[in-house]
Amino acid sequence: MKLPPAIHRWSMSPKAAVRLQERLAGRVRIEALRRKVRWVAGVDAAFSPDGQRCVAGVVIYDLRTHAVIEQQLAWRPVRFPYVPGLLSFREAPAVLAAVRRIRIEPDVFLFDAQGLAHPRRLGLASHAGLLIDRPAVGCAKSLLCGRFEEPPSEAGRYSPLVHRDETIGAVLRTRDGVHPVFVSVGHRVTLADAIRIVMQCVTRFRLPEPARLAHQLVTRHRLAK
Repeated sequence: MKLPPAIHRWSMSPKAAVRLQERLAGRVRIEALRRKVRWVAGVDAAFSPDGQRCVAGVVIYDLRTHAVIEQQLAWRPVRFPYVPGLLSFREAPAVLAAVRRIRIEPDVFLFDAQGLAHPRRLGLASHAGLLIDRPAVGCAKSLLCGRFEEPPSEAGRYSPLVHRDETIGAVLRTRDGVHPVFVSVGHRVTLADAIRIVMQCVTRFRLPEPARLAHQLVTRHRLAK
């Protein structure tokens, strides 16, 4: 898949990365999806045991047939230090490399990560979504920032995730009685779109299937190379 030209370099200090996040956050677009979603690309990343390399996986899932139609992996060396809130600077280079390898262009990317639900509104789903410039959704397993009331226990119910008096996502119950997930806009979708896409991708598990399969893919390979 061909990506747009790079809009920034990766070699920078953490302070410069924070400033870049603040600038890029203003470029994230919240807009309604213009076409029906069929192919969803689940995206996840993991680190080698020594922390020196990152592996990213993309699994393209067909919502109509409930089948995986393509999957790709890419490894990249980790060149940015671990700093809370700046994880995308460690993961995104591998994610972009994996996305470049896919042959089928998906309708939307579903990241096992935060999007706008980030202190500076630029989690991996927004950062990579902006660099890919395709519709992107964040669906994280845990809370990064904000406050919320526990949503009702029925599948599909949700409550707003609020940070600094701004709604930055939704705390969504994907199945009856399970722990909720944290859904947010990545890029070029609305929050309503993001919630709908996540629920369309849910099968027997708490996590939406494309993101769950991408997580399994990178977990298997992080120890294999």
